Amino acid sequence: MKVLMRTTVGLLTVMLIAAVGVSGCKKKEEQKPQMAPPHGMMGEKHEAVIVVPDSVKGKWKSVKVAVLDRKSGKSAEYDVAIGSEVSVPGSGLVIKVDNFFPDFIMDGPVRTSASNEPKKPAAQVRIMEGGKEVFKGWLFYKLQSPHDFNHPTYAVTVVGFTPAGK
Repeated sequence: MKVLMRTTVGLLTVMLIAAVGVSGCKKKEEQKPQMAPPHGMMGEKHEAVIVVPDSVKGKWKSVKVAVLDRKSGKSAEYDVAIGSEVSVPGSGLVIKVDNFFPDFIMDGPVRTSASNEPKKPAAQVRIMEGGKEVFKGWLFYKLQSPHDFNHPTYAVTVVGFTPAGK
């Protein structure tokens, strides 16, 4: 009788261990590691939402951009009114300033300004070359960014900004 009981308990123990092991394996199969997509393909690209706060609307007149010709070493500055564009002579470049935020912040897809104080100035810029858009993004007054305009011949940077009424 004791032998039969030990055999039954032993058999039940083996069955329990096997059941736990099988369910554990099953869970591991269900939780396969996710492979990250290749760099630059982290999901759909969402268009940024631009929110110009009332405290900033109409308070800034223009953005001053510098264009450096890397080959000749010559640089020129252009005062571009917000919402307008300038053609850079002899380059084929047209620079348009869409927006200016004196205190740029980014919260998910939203781009806005935390205040009207020039703490982190940034200009939303589009650059066309030969009629084709070659850059659309933000250029920062105080910071270099990995998203800056990358061109073999020309560098474009924000070097100033003018409040409205000046």
